[in-house]
Amino acid sequence: MNCQPLHLVTGYQTRDGAGVKLVRVLSRNTVKAFDPFLMLDSFDSENPSDYIAGFPFHPHRGIETISYIYRGQMLHQDSLGNKDLIHDGEVQWMTAGSGIMHAEKLPASERMLGVQLWLNLAKKDKMVQPAYHAIKAGDIEEIPLIGGKLRLLAGKYLDYVGYQSNYQPLDYYDVHLQANQTFGLDVDAKRSIMLFTLVGEIMLNDQVIKEKTAVKLSAGDRVEFSSLDRPVQVLYISSCALNESVAWGGPIVMNTKEELYQAFDELEKETFLRDKIAY
Repeated sequence: MNCQPLHLVTGYQTRDGAGVKLVRVLSRNTVKAFDPFLMLDSFDSENPSDYIAGFPFHPHRGIETISYIYRGQMLHQDSLGNKDLIHDGEVQWMTAGSGIMHAEKLPASERMLGVQLWLNLAKKDKMVQPAYHAIKAGDIEEIPLIGGKLRLLAGKYLDYVGYQSNYQPLDYYDVHLQANQTFGLDVDAKRSIMLFTLVGEIMLNDQVIKEKTAVKLSAGDRVEFSSLDRPVQVLYISSCALNESVAWGGPIVMNTKEELYQAFDELEKETFLRDKIAY
């Protein structure tokens, strides 16, 4: 049985960080429906003034942030001492775990196109050691499809294996289709699966899905969608629902309000980071 569109969220324009213009798709209002996917922000601009202000140093705890920059650049710097630039089709994967401070700069480019996903960590993993990993272009398989291609950003696709998450399992594909083409995949009915139309519109079970829309799919054993009269770029994101309580306060996502209060108290007392500050 094909997975059906269960929840649809079309993003809206807003600003975050030091004034970065972006499209916010997933947020606090979608936590339960899209579990374990928390926040999804999309960047799409040919005007550098929309984004070069970047995101100054700020804390995170209890989540992983996964940034995919298909066009443009992102410079990451964090309290572990990491400093790394990705560009054009690469990924930054940051495990906030017990606590990290990081900043993201977005240098000017012809086009900034990509997304940042917040992936929830299970209660047992909320306080793991923070870490950073870059998935560079040479680590990403580009797999030919009929009428398109699939970029394997993380996880598995058929017999292909990409970067493997250390905690929450994640299959993350960037699917490109030319006009009037179809992508289909047999899937595990127990997985939590989301599609995001980064560029263009698709047809999903006789329903047109607009650009910049996240679609949470129902349980099923097959995912299938088609492009219309223009090429499309669709992100396929699959994990396992946690079915745990969520307490979300700004950049911190824990399981209880008490854990949130503790995190913000530690920030105030400058005891938030378990590792030496190196920025």
